[in-house]
Amino acid sequence: MAVRLHPVWLLAAACWLAVAPVAAEEDDYEPAREWREGEVQFPSYPAPENLLPLYVSAATANKFFIDGATLSVGADGVIRYVLVVETPQGGRNVTFEGMRCEARARRIYASGRADGSWSKARKDEWVRIQDAYANRQHAALFLEYFCPFGNAVRNAAEARDALVRGGHPDVRR
Repeated sequence: MAVRLHPVWLLAAACWLAVAPVAAEEDDYEPAREWREGEVQFPSYPAPENLLPLYVSAATANKFFIDGATLSVGADGVIRYVLVVETPQGGRNVTFEGMRCEARARRIYASGRADGSWSKARKDEWVRIQDAYANRQHAALFLEYFCPFGNAVRNAAEARDALVRGGHPDVRR
């Protein structure tokens, strides 16, 4: 004789199993490690032959570039790079920056001077990356090039490849 269970009881049992506490052994516990940024060295000033174009949005007339020679992925998980922004009027902004994919955050370490030197940023704290309409260069780098699906590229070569391709191959446009 087969026992028939009412569907409500089957659903209740499944829910109970889903939320039932799982016993964990004390040996399996690892406390969360506090993230610590590694030492930062300012790179060489960008050379024109190393600039890789970066598509940001149709909403801006500015041109964006990443200096491929300065790209690095540190042991601390920070992707560091030099960003160059050129305006249609001839203005040029050069910044040395870092990006943390797991925190969706960015930081400006320094701004470039016209003489090819660096000026340490006064406000060099980590800030959340926002996907703004016009100024979305950091969101573009995060979403389409350096942090596909929130995961950091493994190395500088993978980041350079994403820039050369016009986007990371894992991200479908």
